[in-house]
Amino acid sequence: MTDSTSAPAATPWAQAAARMPAVPRKRNWSKALPFIGPLLLFIVWDLVVRLGMVKPILLPPPAATVGTLLNGLAGGPLLTDFAVTLWRTTQAFLIAAVVGVPLGVVLGSAEKAYRSVEFLIDFFRSTPSSALIPLFLMIFGVSDINKVAIAAFGALLIVVFNSAYGVINARKQRVMAAKVMGASRWQIFKDVLIWESLQPSFVGLRSAVSMALVIVIVAEMFIGSDSGLGNRIINAQQVMNVRDMYASILSAGILGYVLNILFLLAERRIVHWSGR
Repeated sequence: MTDSTSAPAATPWAQAAARMPAVPRKRNWSKALPFIGPLLLFIVWDLVVRLGMVKPILLPPPAATVGTLLNGLAGGPLLTDFAVTLWRTTQAFLIAAVVGVPLGVVLGSAEKAYRSVEFLIDFFRSTPSSALIPLFLMIFGVSDINKVAIAAFGALLIVVFNSAYGVINARKQRVMAAKVMGASRWQIFKDVLIWESLQPSFVGLRSAVSMALVIVIVAEMFIGSDSGLGNRIINAQQVMNVRDMYASILSAGILGYVLNILFLLAERRIVHWSGR
């Protein structure tokens, strides 16, 4: 007599599946993807030098350049210039952020007010900041204030533009829902429009810090300066110290990349509801 509570016999398909060898899991190579581009760059760079396509006096080997970079950032004069450029960029960015975000939000909440100054914002935003260096030289003279001021001006326009459009393009459903629930204009402004503007404001801030860094380095090159990465790059080029020149260029790129990554992380953490 069979036991009615016993488990049913496995089907032929199940038995065959049990006999099949386990499929090994695929390795996750996605974490290595960001390193492929830099690795290819250094491989091509090394081949170009080894094959004599470019003279070493114009393009040093990558290993020598990286060694100069690491030695300089470990406590040499390159570290001092790196810190000076970072400080000037930080000053310019903070001025642009503190002034630009509130100004953009206020202008965006009163669209007619923004439209009245839209031409000026777009005009100066489209004008290369380097073309304004003579103007800032006349106003501020040859000083650190000049470099910070012109970088802050260029970054400010980007922040104002993005913050204003973030408010103007706020989701109409949320604004209407707040109005239906009896919210006042001030409540709509602080509880809806400001929050809606955060994501585009962060995009503007991320672009602004990159713009501030670019302008600071250009200003260090062409406005009287005795420190900073821009000054170091132009001085190394004039005396044909190519290792130091390329090391300074790489350090400027590393600085810009790190600042961009930091803002991406901050954006994901603070504006985590973006797109929902």
